Formats: sequence, structure tokens, C-alpha cells
Amino acid sequence: MNIVIVAVSSAAHLSGVSRHAANVARCLLTRSEVTAVHLLTAPWQHEPFHEAISRSDTRLLVHSVPIGSGTLTRNLWHYTDLPAIAAQLEADVVHLSYPMPLRGGAFHCPTVVTLHDLYPYDIPENFGFPKVLYNRLALWQCLQAVDAIACVSDSTLQRLGKLNKPLLAKALRVYNSVEPSTSRLGRNPLPQWRGEPFFLCVAQHRRNKNLVLTLNIFQRLLRNGTISSAAMLVIVGMTGPETRQIHRFIRTAGLSGKIVLLSGIHDAEMQWLYRNCELLLAPSIVEGFGLPVAEALLAGCRIVCSDIPAFRELGAHAACHYVSLGPAAEEAFAETVCIALREPRRAPPALRQLSAPVIAEEYIRLYRGLLFARATCSHSHPISRHTVIQKGRIS
Repeated sequence: MNIVIVAVSSAAHLSGVSRHAANVARCLLTRSEVTAVHLLTAPWQHEPFHEAISRSDTRLLVHSVPIGSGTLTRNLWHYTDLPAIAAQLEADVVHLSYPMPLRGGAFHCPTVVTLHDLYPYDIPENFGFPKVLYNRLALWQCLQAVDAIACVSDSTLQRLGKLNKPLLAKALRVYNSVEPSTSRLGRNPLPQWRGEPFFLCVAQHRRNKNLVLTLNIFQRLLRNGTISSAAMLVIVGMTGPETRQIHRFIRTAGLSGKIVLLSGIHDAEMQWLYRNCELLLAPSIVEGFGLPVAEALLAGCRIVCSDIPAFRELGAHAACHYVSLGPAAEEAFAETVCIALREPRRAPPALRQLSAPVIAEEYIRLYRGLLFARATCSHSHPISRHTVIQKGRIS
């Protein structure tokens, strides 16, 4: 089985979506029936993906697509060039790591897309107006065009059904693959750290992550003297629409020496943060899955998070402290942080449902079903073979 995973995006560093693509590749390579995994990336993603997968396997080929970073350029590439690339790679299945405009009838093989969330509808502030309207259009175009939709959680699957019930006929839930780190070492990404306690928040600077609430909680804890005056808050995530507001808050509150903003750090550095932080704060308004909470659970972190379906679904209720969002959320979070800090770090739960063998089996079952359905269909789709592939680079 020859699988093409499409991970081309504008992100210079690995985001949750691109890490998902790397994890899918890693999972599939554990299966003997997979003869090749072709991972398509943008030039600026090539090396980060190699490091993220870190698997020496001749079946893995990471191809760099010569493409501009502009949204229109990427959309056109997915729509016009991807079918020919899939044909030349002789793909059995093409798997998009996130929704992009797709010309479904142009593919010679089944197509799958991973649906992480329905943010264009659930939190339009992430995109702004009128950009959110385009995101909604692109989302539905892709979901209609593909042969199957792999939702990363039951909550995402259920939300899809509420917005477009007919699409449930080709949708299923396949969790993100998240496994404990096998390395006992780690690299400290805080060069000025001298052993001070620190709290961790892993979130892109977008509205759904509720980072302003995170900052207010930390400020309240410092002001009330319920945490050490030397404590820091470390926020790990790419910049976004909320970045300016975050910097403004830090300046106004006089917390520039207390808040550390990081992005693009390596997995070993991320693991160091999970293992050494006092606790993880995750007050998200809405999530499709909740990767930082899953990773923190597997690192044995204390966790204080919002009481939302995606976080509840991870199945480790005893290991998380859930707080309802509302008018008194800041106070409730601060009080819950104090309770959590009095508890010892827990042994990591198993979370077998997120393990690579389980996720690999679910994807292989999905791909086989699509290939069987395609084999029984007499339709054929002519493909223009104008694309040339050489030495891991597509041009």
C-alpha cells in the first residue's frame, strides 16, 4: 500500500496539524503492508518534518514542493497540481492532513482528509471577517470532494453531524496518535532558568486558546501570593491574531520578566517543559482534540483545563482538574490551580486509544475499505502527467 500524505502549509515550525501529519506517517510505517509513505511538504517544512519523524526507514520519502507561502498559491497547488503528483507517485491513497480545496474527480485513487475542528463556525474570531467566509467555503468544498473524513475526536465528529448530517455517511473518528516520549533526557529551552517554578501553556496565539484568561489567572496567583513570586509562565505556540493583545497585556501588567513566549521548539525541549513545569494550564474555549493535554497526561503533568468535550474525551478524568468557563472562570481557575499544586504528580495513564498500533490499524482499515470500494467501481479518471519528481523534490 503506497500512501501519500499531504502536509504542505505556511507554518515555518511544526504546528499541531503538521505534527499530526508526522505522526500518521510514523504510525503507517509500523505496518508491513505499507510499501511507501510519501510525505509532501513545503521547502521550509522539509527539515522539521525529518526531525519530527526521526525514523530511519527506506519506505519514507519526504518530498519538498517548490511553492510560495501565499494562501492563494497553496490553494491552487492543492487543487490543480496535487492530482498529477499523486498519479506519478502511483499513490493508492492520498491523505490530506487538513482541509484544503480539492478537485476530487481528478484523482485516480481514494482521498482522505483529517478534520481537526470546525473553528470557522465555532470560533470565527480565529480568522476575522471576511477571511472566515473563505475558510468556511474551503472547508465544505474539501469535505464534499474527498472520499472519507477522519475526525480526530468524537466531539469533532458530532459537531460535523450537527452542521452537515449527510457528511456523516463518509466520516469516522480516528484519534491523533500520541505516545509517551521514549527519551529520558531533554533540552532546557529556557536559557535564563535557574530552577524557578514555572507554569506551562501550549497554545497558538488564537482566540480559542483563551490566552488572555491564562495571563489573568497567572497575574491573580502572583498578586494573591498563592504561588512563588519567582514563578514564571511559559507559553509555547506560534504567533497569531492574539499576539498583539498578549504583548500589550504583558507590558501593561508589568510582567515582562515573568512571561516567556516560545515557538518552534524541538520535541526534546517540549518534553523537558512537560516534565519540569508545576502544571499545565489549558483554559481553551473550544478544541478539536487537545494535543497538549494528551501529551501532558503522558508526561505525568498536573493539569488544570477547561471543562470542554474534547478534554473530557481523553479519558483520564482523574488526572485532570476541570474548570467551567463563565463569568467567574478566572477565580475558579486560580483556586483550582492551588488545589492541584498540593497534589503529587501522577503516574501517566496508558491512553492506549491514542497509541500508534491502534491508530495505524484504524487507518489501514479505512484505506482498505476505500480501495475495495474503488475496485468495485468501473469509473476511471484521466490524469495529466505534467509533474516531474526527482530525488525527494517535486517540481
